[in-house]
Amino acid sequence: MPATSAKGQRDLAVSLEKIRFLLVDDNVRMMNLVKAVLRGFGVKHVTEAQTAAEAIARLRTEQIDIMVVEYQLREVDGPSLVRQIRTAHDSPAPFLPVIMLTAHTERSRVETARDAGITEFCGKPISPKEMLRKIAAVIDQPRPYVRATTSQKCVRAGG
Repeated sequence: MPATSAKGQRDLAVSLEKIRFLLVDDNVRMMNLVKAVLRGFGVKHVTEAQTAAEAIARLRTEQIDIMVVEYQLREVDGPSLVRQIRTAHDSPAPFLPVIMLTAHTERSRVETARDAGITEFCGKPISPKEMLRKIAAVIDQPRPYVRATTSQKCVRAGG
């Protein structure tokens, strides 16, 4: 169980030093901001991709533990990328924890992201506290997925 710091904030039960992140965003400024937040948590391994194709290539060649992806990518949006990762028969990481970032948090977008198979949803502007909470959730409370052969939605086991 995670400890609580003197400030009352939840600390992770594990160090993030060895966790490998894939950051997918076509906005370089936002990518640098998220990367700075991750580095502030002690993250040492951050791989970057600016397109869905680049993200898939990185997943094929590198060991990634958590992906952080922007909802609104230019060529292929974040939910479509996640759906492809979850359902493609040759996917290199179908059960990868995914944190999705977006400035648009209306219910329809959250549901679209959920149905695509994201693990956590984080609204912008991001705060370090909220980002750490999302990372802690994917580490401390992993959500297993069941692979289906024909489905538009990804299904979480047990709910």
